[in-house]
Amino acid sequence: MKLDDIDRKILEMLIEDGRMSYVDIGKKLNLSRVAVRERVNQLVKHGVIEKFTVVINSEKFGKQVSAFFEVDCEPAYLVEVAQKLAENPNVASCYQMTGPSTLHMHVLVEDFAALEKFINNELYALEGITRVESHILLRRFKSRTGLKL
Repeated sequence: MKLDDIDRKILEMLIEDGRMSYVDIGKKLNLSRVAVRERVNQLVKHGVIEKFTVVINSEKFGKQVSAFFEVDCEPAYLVEVAQKLAENPNVASCYQMTGPSTLHMHVLVEDFAALEKFINNELYALEGITRVESHILLRRFKSRTGLKL
């Protein structure tokens, strides 16, 4: 699907406010609600929009500690380890990376006791992990939830 300027503007508005109504988008772009709905449906159909979601402030939800991990795995265990970590409710994201770290992961937990429990009982317990390095988030300066166009 080739995106035109109107599709891009619709996407920019939805990135800024995913709850913006088709009527409001249409008013800003001089389109009907039906025309906006059809364009959004096409963006979904062609996989440009993967899903609509809500962003929750993890600290206000009780997840006070944010940590990033670099996890090296033996190649034979990589997929199995990644799948187990991806299923863990404390893991916010998990990616296979190039460079010295095989997996890069973001973990959100309630407190440092929960982080220690996660590391000892859930991370170190996985077979095939050869190295774990962690970084605790002190302050967030920028966090993006969607692609900026």
